[in-house]
Amino acid sequence: MRWLPLSVLILWACCLYSASADNSGVKKMKMQFAAVVLRHCCGYKRVFEEYTQVLYQRYPDIRIEGENYLPIPIYRHTASFLSVFKLLLIGAIIVGKDPFALFGMEAPGLWVWSQENKIYACMMVFFFSNMIENQCMSTGAFEITLNDVPVWSKLESGHLPSMQQLVQILENEMKMNVHMDTLPHHRS
Repeated sequence: MRWLPLSVLILWACCLYSASADNSGVKKMKMQFAAVVLRHCCGYKRVFEEYTQVLYQRYPDIRIEGENYLPIPIYRHTASFLSVFKLLLIGAIIVGKDPFALFGMEAPGLWVWSQENKIYACMMVFFFSNMIENQCMSTGAFEITLNDVPVWSKLESGHLPSMQQLVQILENEMKMNVHMDTLPHHRS
């Protein structure tokens, strides 16, 4: 059973690699004059879709991109590790092999209970692990940038902008950009 530590190490390395992979599944809509990026956490997808619909009606030539606001890497790696560990633990419970015997240890009472109540134990592992994974991946972010310039941060303000606030911010920023484009350029 010397392969167990090696397989755990390989599994951990795979988790780190998959957690750091770039998410290329983001859909981007290309229009013309301005780019608005709404970065949001998982729970704000509906809000993002509502804002996008209203902004497209008001500004048909705008390009809006949505993407997930990722947590810091340690939280992403922890969530990935827990995801794999959860599946391994559920598999061990179902198979019924005593992993503590491999190390010459007596099985703890929790393991004995899980063998007597396999379905309940698997459900508890699944839901408890998912709860921790979701907590690790949740940032509560809803960040808005216009042409790569941050114009709203829920992380800083503590709340989402109302539709009126968002429209006002975009109008002000666009007026500022139009004004800057009309200024004469001086050569040195």
